[in-house]
Amino acid sequence: MTKIYAYAIRKDEEPYVHEWKEAHKDVDVDFTDQLLTPETAELAKGADGVVTYQQLDYKADTIEALDKLGIHNWSIRNVGIDNIDLKKAKELGFKITNVPVYSPDAIAEHAAIQAARVLRQDKVMDEKVAKHDLRWAPTIGREVRDQTVGVVGTGHIGQVFMRIMEGFGAKVIAYDIFKNPELEKKGYYVDDLDELYAKSDVISLHVPDTPENVHMINDDSIKKMKDGVVIVNVSRGPLVDTDAVVRGLDSGKVFGFVMDTYENEVGIFNSDFSNKDFPDKRLADLIARPNVLVTPHTAFYTTHAVRNMVIKAFDNNLKLIKGEKADTPVDLDKEF
Repeated sequence: MTKIYAYAIRKDEEPYVHEWKEAHKDVDVDFTDQLLTPETAELAKGADGVVTYQQLDYKADTIEALDKLGIHNWSIRNVGIDNIDLKKAKELGFKITNVPVYSPDAIAEHAAIQAARVLRQDKVMDEKVAKHDLRWAPTIGREVRDQTVGVVGTGHIGQVFMRIMEGFGAKVIAYDIFKNPELEKKGYYVDDLDELYAKSDVISLHVPDTPENVHMINDDSIKKMKDGVVIVNVSRGPLVDTDAVVRGLDSGKVFGFVMDTYENEVGIFNSDFSNKDFPDKRLADLIARPNVLVTPHTAFYTTHAVRNMVIKAFDNNLKLIKGEKADTPVDLDKEF
């Protein structure tokens, strides 16, 4: 009987694991809430494939542990593959899939809602109201329709974000090294990032964490932006030089910052520090600021998206096991 073993299954994912299991009674499905490590790999003994999700790196020793068990069909429930030693995986003959599109709307909605909240100074007003200070001034908002919104990256998420912001009435411009023909016909694209920085009141990032994109938001790029700019990052933490944004916030150049991803988030996000010393002073400072909205990498976190991530990952894994073409394979030959 075919067997799939899944790692790091959260409580909110369990209903969808059971849903998939019920629809595939010919497959033995087992899972754990533990992460895949060289030690926990043994839990998958006898399985034909594994399904995983985690923020920790999948280093050579973890991949070798699966290899020793004869497991080479591997499906991850998220997009990013930058935390996998792909060279080792290719060397050992692994077949890998990811879930590159699970709900663009979830992430784009979050970016749009948070950007609008910053513009309306919701955090400041919420704190005033909580203290029973019901005066209006000086907490005056900016309307989204009055903003020029610059979108960096026009893939699935970027395009949904563009539509939402246009729904508010904003003027939308965009930049992408890979231009979408339809968007290009409609005249959305500017010639370069410098032009986007100079023209945008709100700048939202929707690009991957590649070497050329690391710290694309930095002191130099912020200098090129409009005074009072709002920066939105719901993509990848390393895109933003956080210290540079802090300096922009301190000077007033940056009006507000939406941060769902953080360059030092591993080991901090999705952890509870309620009654403990907080380990990151810079992050604590950002959380306390009235014009910064921090969420712990939860833009994707909706019932719709979580279901898609689970179902698609298991579908992919079964196809790998059967020797069929998976819906979203990772091309290891292309990576090297």
